[in-house]
Amino acid sequence: MITTDVKQEKLTQFIKGKKEEDLIEILHFTQDIYNYIPREAAVQIAKELKIPLSKIYSVNTFYSRFNLYPKGKYCISVCMGTACYVKGAESILNKFSDMLGIKVGETTEDLLFSMEDTRCVGECADAPVIIVNNIVYRNVKVSDVPNILADIGEDIHE
Repeated sequence: MITTDVKQEKLTQFIKGKKEEDLIEILHFTQDIYNYIPREAAVQIAKELKIPLSKIYSVNTFYSRFNLYPKGKYCISVCMGTACYVKGAESILNKFSDMLGIKVGETTEDLLFSMEDTRCVGECADAPVIIVNNIVYRNVKVSDVPNILADIGEDIHE
């Protein structure tokens, strides 16, 4: 695991010579290092670029790609588009929530799992659909949730 000091130094080196118009690129780099945009990094970026911290938070909150809180190693996205919702996506989301002890937008304390709901992922014929990182699970049933978590390789019990 890379220490915070090493991460800060990497960020400092990356920012050198950059300007305000490079902010999105810098934020992508920051998120790649930390897995989110921590306040300390945002403050560092603001100082290095000589821009207000509010500008960084404005960009962070406008673009859904950026996270202000740590995400888990495994991000579980449950499609809540119309087809998935009608076919039981909410119950699937609730089962993940019950098993992991987190709600949408939260991350487990061990930083293994994050959960989010998403809108249509374009797999309506195979609804309901969930995505874990880049793996798509189709025609998911509530009873599949424990098996999906087992597929991930973690020892999760109901």
